[in-house]
Amino acid sequence: QVQLVESGGGSVQAGGSLRLSCAASGYTYTAYCMAWFRQAPGKEREGVALINSGGDSVYYADSVKGRFTISRDNAKNALYLQMNSLKPEDTAMYYCAAVSTSGCYSKSWTRRVSYWGQGTQVTVSS
Repeated sequence: QVQLVESGGGSVQAGGSLRLSCAASGYTYTAYCMAWFRQAPGKEREGVALINSGGDSVYYADSVKGRFTISRDNAKNALYLQMNSLKPEDTAMYYCAAVSTSGCYSKSWTRRVSYWGQGTQVTVSS
């Protein structure tokens, strides 16, 4: 069955870095765009970064642009999110997601998720 398993979350002080990883299995990884979402308590889930199936086109939410880098390794069915210059407002549960290719290049891509991971917690203290 489809599995998306995140790892790499944890607690860090403001200004620090973390690297999240997501291991995908059970579907054709290269047939999907991949994304990272996050959800803080009391807030809606937010799409923070998106990468196309080939890994040569990316999108970032304004809130993380210049600080976060999304990448993928199609040989390993893996997705990554390098997070630098972390801020307390980055505190959230982070989710890996597979986005349908048909929706990947649309403004509504955040609503075109086919598969979700279980999430990994990131906590940034001031």
